[in-house]
Amino acid sequence: MNNITQILQPGNPLFYLVIAWAVVWKGIALWHAARNRQLVWYIALLIVNTAGILEIAYLAFFRKKK
Repeated sequence: MNNITQILQPGNPLFYLVIAWAVVWKGIALWHAARNRQLVWYIALLIVNTAGILEIAYLAFFRKKK
């Protein structure tokens, strides 16, 4: 097995760390998209799983800033 498939095994603690990382970023991004009434972003963030990458990009570049 290569290193990536070893990380993605459910028995590996790093697997759960990646899941927690993604859930935290998804929650923050969904909250901002909902508060800013950005329905398209909300749906995209809800459906697409990118381990936090899309969520971080949204928060850094696309969310409405006050």
